[in-house]
Amino acid sequence: MTNLSDRSGKYALQPSGYKAFLPAPLPPDPPVEIDSEMQWLLSEADRALGRLDGSIQTLPNPELFVFMYVRKEAVLSSQIEGTQASINDLLRAEAKIFDSEAPNDVDEVLNYVAAMNYGLARLGEIPLSIRLIKELHQQLLKSVRGRNLQPGELRRSQNWIGPAGSTLSTATFIPPPYQEAEAALGELEKFLHASDELPPLIKIGLAHAQFETIHPFLDGNGRIGRLLITFFLCQQNILQKPVLYLSHYFKQHRSEYYEKLQRTRVFGDWEGWLKFFLRGVADVGRQATDTAREIVDLREKHRHIIMNEFGGTAANANKLLEYLYSHPTVSVNSVKEVLQVSFPNANSLVEKFCNNQILFEITGQARNRVFSYSPYINLFANL
Repeated sequence: MTNLSDRSGKYALQPSGYKAFLPAPLPPDPPVEIDSEMQWLLSEADRALGRLDGSIQTLPNPELFVFMYVRKEAVLSSQIEGTQASINDLLRAEAKIFDSEAPNDVDEVLNYVAAMNYGLARLGEIPLSIRLIKELHQQLLKSVRGRNLQPGELRRSQNWIGPAGSTLSTATFIPPPYQEAEAALGELEKFLHASDELPPLIKIGLAHAQFETIHPFLDGNGRIGRLLITFFLCQQNILQKPVLYLSHYFKQHRSEYYEKLQRTRVFGDWEGWLKFFLRGVADVGRQATDTAREIVDLREKHRHIIMNEFGGTAANANKLLEYLYSHPTVSVNSVKEVLQVSFPNANSLVEKFCNNQILFEITGQARNRVFSYSPYINLFANL
């Protein structure tokens, strides 16, 4: 295949003296070459998604898997943008458990969870569109770092990508001027909804790269661009639940991720990017399927322990176990409220969970203790 330097677009000199990239509309011209390697990778990715979708349907409650997976993705996607908050920081914050040592940026991760849930709900009402993208962006930046950078609005000034402290003259990449960016985003929306013969994974792979090239916002482009992948797959009914997130893969291969994106711009190498993208889909899909299976095994293991070890408290113990799948960080008071029992009874039940290594105390304090359903949380460590 001939690499055409203007296949993805071209650099244009701007009045201020810098060169910005003007993306060509999708699909690429010449068309994407689906060679034998690409076809194999596409088949592997499709197969991984099919297995994942099927395995999620076998879970006693698929929403519990989605609950944790969404939060893991929120943490990883936000970490790519420089946040420090961990999954445990996020879970404590959601449980309204005060932690003086929690990173200040945990609110950014909470916003990411809110944006994901908001977008998934809105997909039932409106299509994947510029309007929805802007609404997601507003949710993402509400009252956090970036709140002064036009949340929910397309940028009205030039931005650039590069190391901290870089300028227009030293930037790694300069996206299109804002007038061109708005028009390019409109073309991307048309591409997403066009009837064509492109396999859906090829289509969303192209669209993600194009969105990152357009960089239509002053902040939050990476996080929104990664959300688009899962939203598209759900809209196309390829996944019944939002359970494919690529932030773990992109973070693991961060240098290659940025390099492949840049090669689409400089060399028009869409094929190199798409092969990288499809490998990620297959890899993440397989890992998520394994995790779904492990959740079923863990639940059965802990139900078995409760049946054999908890005697007359087994009924409340099973209620608490199910609660932990959607609230994996608890205090004795929260257990008391959920089960509608006395504090001593709640405390006794929590102690039994700890003695049987289901719950683990994570503060080391004598008072205001916090307990984590660590065996469950740890299943998501590799996602």
